[in-house]
Amino acid sequence: MTGDEQSLLNQRVVIVGGTSGMGMGAALAASRAGAEVIALGRRPPAKSAAEQSAHGSITFQSLDMTDDAAVEQVFETLGALDHLLITATPPSRGGTFLSQTLADAQAVLYGKLLGSWSCARHAAPKMRKGGSITFTTGGLVTKPRMGASMMMVAFAGLELTRALALELGPIRVNTIRPGVIDSEMWAGMPQIKREAFFALVRESFPAGRVGKVDDIGKAALFLMTNDFVTGAILEVSRGETLVSIE
Repeated sequence: MTGDEQSLLNQRVVIVGGTSGMGMGAALAASRAGAEVIALGRRPPAKSAAEQSAHGSITFQSLDMTDDAAVEQVFETLGALDHLLITATPPSRGGTFLSQTLADAQAVLYGKLLGSWSCARHAAPKMRKGGSITFTTGGLVTKPRMGASMMMVAFAGLELTRALALELGPIRVNTIRPGVIDSEMWAGMPQIKREAFFALVRESFPAGRVGKVDDIGKAALFLMTNDFVTGAILEVSRGETLVSIE
């Protein structure tokens, strides 16, 4: 452990969505930095039992963040915490604007926007001095794509970072805006199609590679440990929003 990593020593970090993907990357980063990590998610941990045991400071619990009563109960049970990171994006029914039903649109908003809102709302009163809340959105906010209008709305709504930084201060509130990250979120795409897409990303993006979950972990760790950063939107995309690969 380096001197910089000691900044999370004896601190408690709660990660909603921490059982897989970007959340798991952040959970491992926070654990290596000395934090006690509680990883919450709908699914069992994506890592093997052996890998989990190597990071004994991570505790995994089940949570559906679209259930406000369940979210309230979890944070009541957990008690005091120092940092909250929300990476979870519950499954939603996509589709073009004209093909979506009201129920489809509500599922997106309740899943991402209001689910994250619920977690932040119930966690904030439990935060110790110096605490932080970090949301995650995506490049859709500035670079829309066909068939994702409601997810764009959910992401844009979540970037209420500056308003909450004022309202909740001295709790710090920030947002990470990830680009294309190689994680479980692409599991539903056929492998050949996924590999072709990643190849296009490597060829087109200014920095020349697909993101890793560790990239998000490093960004989350920065926002947790730098107590002079609040109200910020940190894009971690290697230039995705600067180019078009349509």
